Amino acid sequence: MTDRYAVLGHPIGHSKSPLIHSLFAQATGQDIGYTAIETPLDGFADTVLGFRAGGGRGLNVSLPFKLQAFEIATEPSERAHLAGAANCLKFEGDRIQADNFDGVGLVNDLQRNLGCPLAGKRVLLLGAGGATRGALLPIAGQSPALIAVANRTADKAHALGRDFAAHAQLQSGGYQDLAGKSFDVVINATSTGLTQEALPLPAGLFAPGAIAYEMVYGKGLTPFLKQAQAAGASRVADGVGMLVEQAAEAFAWWRGVRPETQPVIQRLTVPLT
Repeated sequence: MTDRYAVLGHPIGHSKSPLIHSLFAQATGQDIGYTAIETPLDGFADTVLGFRAGGGRGLNVSLPFKLQAFEIATEPSERAHLAGAANCLKFEGDRIQADNFDGVGLVNDLQRNLGCPLAGKRVLLLGAGGATRGALLPIAGQSPALIAVANRTADKAHALGRDFAAHAQLQSGGYQDLAGKSFDVVINATSTGLTQEALPLPAGLFAPGAIAYEMVYGKGLTPFLKQAQAAGASRVADGVGMLVEQAAEAFAWWRGVRPETQPVIQRLTVPLT
């Protein structure tokens, strides 16, 4: 019998998740069906419970429902708890387990696919929203020399520092506080890649050999990546690998087998031009 999975979001028609998981299933011989479900803004819980009642085994959760996915869970992981958000649900009887694989996907992409080990590196995350919250614990687990968070509103970055104090010592502040500092890995976790806005980044932000990573994918050279190139970053990358790697983590959690990611990343990659 085919096991049913889906991704929920609003909007969701653009999602690559059905393609990704169908490719994973073909490669691993798993009998699953995977669909995208356009979910009403006021109907997330009903959609989740209805999918489960119909025999669904698990869900990926996209924007704007990641906070609600955490709230509906009966068993959230530590990652989901610290992020206050979940992007994956698994159903076992009355249990709704939740996890957040976004940060794991980011770390796997940086280290496995892009050859950028984080141990001993100075890492900067731009933005202090859910994307950064989901990334902090997996990044901290790689023993970087420094983790910094900068946000337009410095108080929001400082709040993250307090929330994660037991797990990582963060430098936090506004973009103006970055003046005179440089980093080996700079990650844009804001939505500016979608809105095509430039961030007010100071000169000298990118250390020699630095990589600039844009979490948004498929948009070519975003303003952030253009800024990074102009400022001397040695490498730039978008988030297509993160997308595929977090999907692989979800697939492995559901099915007990981890698919190869490189063929799928290559299929989805859009040249950065």
